[in-house]
Amino acid sequence: MEKEKTDKKDHILDVAEKVFSDLGFDGASTRMISGEAGVNMAMLNYYFGSKEGLFLAVFERKISSFQTLLQNIGNEGISSWEKLEKCIDKYVDRIIVNNCFQKLINREISISKRTDLSDKITEILMTNVLEFKKIFDEGIKSGSFHKDTDTQLLIATVFGTKNYIINAPQIASLLLGHDIRDEKFLEEKLKPRMKKYMKRLLKAYLMNDDDNEK
Repeated sequence: MEKEKTDKKDHILDVAEKVFSDLGFDGASTRMISGEAGVNMAMLNYYFGSKEGLFLAVFERKISSFQTLLQNIGNEGISSWEKLEKCIDKYVDRIIVNNCFQKLINREISISKRTDLSDKITEILMTNVLEFKKIFDEGIKSGSFHKDTDTQLLIATVFGTKNYIINAPQIASLLLGHDIRDEKFLEEKLKPRMKKYMKRLLKAYLMNDDDNEK
């Protein structure tokens, strides 16, 4: 019974993620989502309470699962650089697979007006930003990374690369010479390319000169 309840909630969240990414928070309605999900409004309200509750649940599910993954990597007994390499791999895998969610993030955080809802979304998103920062700070403290590392701009570089490619598909497609909405291209070409690029870029910036020569 509990598994059935969890499966039902996940199904509603899957549908809500797609509807919200296509129409935005303001354009979507709980009635539309309940219809797409094949459930009645009473069930949707029982699980999530309101459209805002459903919207935040979509974000929390995605972000919390990735946060757990990053935390597990952060707790491994390996070097800061090895942790960062693993996090980059998982991060790139995540953003390529979850194009729909990335579109949703970009739509909502790019809206200029600041509301309680946008503040809550930002707070949720910051949890994974801080997991990356922990690894950067650990490497700086241990001496593995340069002591004058600008962690704030480094984080902007990591997340900004994704934003430019995933959230500006027309420009990115022209830049890369291939339609980035082509799933085969994303999986076979862009994903390994992004991983290699980000690791080389970060290593050149972060690592002490002696380490880079090895």
